[in-house]
Amino acid sequence: MKETAKHVIVAGGGVAGMEAAGSLAEMGMRVTLIEKGQDPGGHLLQWHALFPDRRPAEEVRGYLRQKIEHENINIITSTVVEKIMHQGHDVIVKLSGGTEERADAVIVATGFDLFDAHRKEEYGYGIYDNVITSADLEDMFNKGKIAKADGSVPARIGFIHCVGSRDEKVNNNHCSKVCCVTAVKQAIEVRKKLPACEVFCFYMDMRMYGPYYEELYRESQEFHNVNYIRGKVSEASVNINNRLVIKVEDTLAGRPLKMELDLMVLMVGMEMSKSGARLAEASGLETGINRFLETGDHHFGNNLSRINGVFYAGTCTAPMNITDTISHARAAVAETVRYLNGR
Repeated sequence: MKETAKHVIVAGGGVAGMEAAGSLAEMGMRVTLIEKGQDPGGHLLQWHALFPDRRPAEEVRGYLRQKIEHENINIITSTVVEKIMHQGHDVIVKLSGGTEERADAVIVATGFDLFDAHRKEEYGYGIYDNVITSADLEDMFNKGKIAKADGSVPARIGFIHCVGSRDEKVNNNHCSKVCCVTAVKQAIEVRKKLPACEVFCFYMDMRMYGPYYEELYRESQEFHNVNYIRGKVSEASVNINNRLVIKVEDTLAGRPLKMELDLMVLMVGMEMSKSGARLAEASGLETGINRFLETGDHHFGNNLSRINGVFYAGTCTAPMNITDTISHARAAVAETVRYLNGR
């Protein structure tokens, strides 16, 4: 690596940050990848299998790990980017612990946080033992056992869509885009692991917008007998038999419905990460009505901030699946290189 190589800081070591850092390094840039956790990988570290083909998440993790095993990349973990500011032609990044890094450009890839299901008290997360989130279920898949809190095998599982998304009460009007297909993917996995288990999905709309998503949805019904009920769950409680009881309006049948469940899975959506929100406030980065980072232009400047030398990659700008996140990170790299070449 030449001493004159441009230096780019990538803030965030999730999918977008790892892809961006690796691509920049391959182009001869000197890269500092800063990750708040102990290891790069972000939310992908917790996933067992990915939609729509249910490939092992480890395959994508392996690809990204290989990307950042490059001599041009310096990885700093357990560190938060707290502020970005200009000093002459350079960009100065303040880090937790009081240290600073100087760079020619910065790519912000601070990602997302999963919605905290405790905020929807009517569903009983943290109150009733057998109410879990989609992330909790994925952890069960990783451990190889789907079970109730007492260790017994559930006979009926309900998936509740749009928890923390498209919800004015929690100030999240946006769609998180991946919850519907995640529910379909997880429902199939449950049926394959527990063939005797009844599985129900309670949805507002089924948004199968991606390649092979509609086919996966159809497969779940025709081959795995997953039941779909259009209606929003209003509340959950526990009866004398310690089973969950949910109330829902079946909007297709036009009647109220009450159902007992052994396990209820809340499909939690995406919010701007707290660390990203703090960075935006400290650095003067604009946020949109969905409270994610506001890009320079929604059509032809989707990786641009409104500050020279600062670019965006991935889900810090909006909910995305992994495929779109990787593509967005590659586009951020292209914009960064174009900016550096024009200096």
